[in-house]
Amino acid sequence: MTLPPILQSWVYDARAQRVTLVACMLLYAVSPVPEFWITQLNYIAMYSLVILGLVLLTGIGGLTSFGQAAFVGIGAYTSAYLCTSMGWSPWLTVFAGLFITAVSALVLGWLTLRMSGHYLPLATIAWGLSLYYLMGNVDGLGKYDGILDVPPILLFGWDISQGRSFFVLAWGMVLFGAFALQNLLDSRTGRAIRAMRSSTLMAEAMGVDTLRHKIGIFLIAALFASISGWLFAHFQRTVNPSPFSLKFGIEYLFMAVLGGAGYVWGAISGALMTKLLEDELQVLLPKLLGTSGSYEVIVFGIVLVLVLKYLPDGMWSLVGRYLPKPQRVNDWQGAKPLAERAKPAHGDTVLEVQKIRKQFGGLTAVNDISFSIKAGQIVGLIGPNGAGKSTTFNLITGVLGLTSGEVSFCGQPIGGLPSREIARRGVSRTFQHVKMIPELSVLENVALGAQLRGHKDAVSSMLRLDRAEEQSLMREAARQLERIGMGHAMHEQAGNLAMGPQRLLEIARALCSDPALLLLDEPAAGLRHKEKQALISVLRQLRSEGMSILLVEHDMDLVMDVTDHIVVMEFGTKLMDGTPQEVQQSPKVRAAYLGVEH
Repeated sequence: MTLPPILQSWVYDARAQRVTLVACMLLYAVSPVPEFWITQLNYIAMYSLVILGLVLLTGIGGLTSFGQAAFVGIGAYTSAYLCTSMGWSPWLTVFAGLFITAVSALVLGWLTLRMSGHYLPLATIAWGLSLYYLMGNVDGLGKYDGILDVPPILLFGWDISQGRSFFVLAWGMVLFGAFALQNLLDSRTGRAIRAMRSSTLMAEAMGVDTLRHKIGIFLIAALFASISGWLFAHFQRTVNPSPFSLKFGIEYLFMAVLGGAGYVWGAISGALMTKLLEDELQVLLPKLLGTSGSYEVIVFGIVLVLVLKYLPDGMWSLVGRYLPKPQRVNDWQGAKPLAERAKPAHGDTVLEVQKIRKQFGGLTAVNDISFSIKAGQIVGLIGPNGAGKSTTFNLITGVLGLTSGEVSFCGQPIGGLPSREIARRGVSRTFQHVKMIPELSVLENVALGAQLRGHKDAVSSMLRLDRAEEQSLMREAARQLERIGMGHAMHEQAGNLAMGPQRLLEIARALCSDPALLLLDEPAAGLRHKEKQALISVLRQLRSEGMSILLVEHDMDLVMDVTDHIVVMEFGTKLMDGTPQEVQQSPKVRAAYLGVEH
């Protein structure tokens, strides 16, 4: 389906979209719509704020939380208590609620986000229940009766906590939150969050502190929920623990999944569909069944199963099929180039590996391996399957810890440092099995490699104060793609590329970090003949530009063609090292690969 040109230009113009949505909100507020629908939309706005946070936390970041309702409760109870017991203005209590929520989220996040698998959701259930029962058992908070007579929100003496004025306030916050999340996802921080979900190993290798980013998105989601709680307290004019129970935490997650947890606008559509469906079912089901009860929960359960089975990306993905994919405008031509690190002089020792060893219990996978790489040199690391090449590679890049031995980079020890710290010093790598973010463009995937060359934080991204830096990052990504001959594919979706271009994408991403040493893990695996020839051309070009490369590869023709020096491994030990000609002529190498006659 092709949209008319005027609609296509609207889809691509984010500013036009935002102006249109704000105008629609204001027009709806002054239109002769029944007050019932205004009230319904007010509830939907409060739900949407919570689910926007879940889109970032769960849909984008991949962290499942059932405890968001507890953060709504913190925001609501903080405002209600300070207003009724201490006489604070609601405009001050919103900041107090955000502060208390932030402290709670940082503590809980630091304790629980180190967990993975099913342990994390279970942990969120545990602290969600704990906060719920805490709210219901504290005398100062009214126990399960809650806090009554919460004052309204006044603006110059005008009550804006009800009706159409509240509609403008609540939906203004929802739209601001949605725009802020869109800005965040279209930034250096957003790419780091997506990479973290795609592959923690890849994200750390690009310099992403994954725990810090997990806590960051957990904090943002909690703050969105806190604002929703502040609105709820002054809209209802009363607060009790019931709306902040685990049941509502599950409902928020249901809304996110139904609308599309990976889409910003899926948050609003999920809240809208759930609220309207719930109201209709509460009227329709008792008439059909002849008795009252919470039968809508059964229907919601069936709907959730069907959505997960047949539409796992949520209802908004149906809309996305008919919208043209927005492309990034090439607006980086005038951007400032990124600063480059000082490179070692030609012939200087870049990497020194001295008797490194790795033991897994009683198994010695790497046994006292030593070799070095000089600036402008391509060194091959070869050996039969199981020789310990990948383990050696991972010891150098910090994926695995050393049992003994030393690894030095440009004269500085790096053995035992985490991957992101090694990347910060100028070592970049690719992976044996391609790791990328398939839903992003080639350009955005490559820009992830420049993660450590940017400095703007999440707040700057959400407020769109990072545009100059973002243009510089994109300029560098485009330059690296042109450098390896993939400039024509920069706007392609990365997941649609064939294996050869995907391998080149990884090399461009590694180069985007401005490394002094490039480590390539089987870059020719799965490539056709022409793709291998393109890879060989890229490697020769990089060597001519002074790049130092460690190459782990099974393709002997490629290794013999491009390397200056080769290290041969067998059963975790170094069999020999030398020039390609010396390795080819070695009886020990032929025996290791082909066997010998007894």
